Amino acid sequence: MGAPAVINFADKLGQFSDHWNPRIVANYNGNELRLVKVQGDFTWHAHEETDELFIVLSGEFGIEFRDGVRRLGPGEMIVVPKGTEHRPFAEAEAQLLIVDREGEPNTGMNPSERTRAQLEAI
Repeated sequence: MGAPAVINFADKLGQFSDHWNPRIVANYNGNELRLVKVQGDFTWHAHEETDELFIVLSGEFGIEFRDGVRRLGPGEMIVVPKGTEHRPFAEAEAQLLIVDREGEPNTGMNPSERTRAQLEAI
């Protein structure tokens, strides 16, 4: 099988420019590691059966919850517990690593115009 490949975030992020369209860069114990560029507002949604992990690589990123807002900067992360309604946003472009269960829709159980039926692996 050989040694595993090294994944360079900057190289992968340089392969796309669109927002709110995560790309799968690796799989890990039943989870997908997804790189995404975000800007503007996402939709309210929740993931019924799985937590969601957001790690900010660059820029400023926020998540609105029904009872408040959390703001994150580079090097910070947040775990959104399963079933928790949330609405991600970024006033300017931010780059994130998101960990979601394999095959989990990016809008969880709330399909919208932002839903990606299938994520591209890069």
